[in-house]
Amino acid sequence: MAEITKEMTIGEILRTAPDVAPILMEAGMHCLGCPASQAESLEEAAMVHGMNVDTLMEMINNR
Repeated sequence: MAEITKEMTIGEILRTAPDVAPILMEAGMHCLGCPASQAESLEEAAMVHGMNVDTLMEMINNR
């Protein structure tokens, strides 16, 4: 299982660990395919969506 960090872009995460996509979708990040999300870090995306990045990281790391 690939290590995911909050500094990684959404694009990197999806290329490295595609199994994370359903977790992000369930958390409310429905724009995984949009061009902006590909260059946005997980931490930035969490902030934009009003999510706690540490909670999101816990969900990802417990997959």
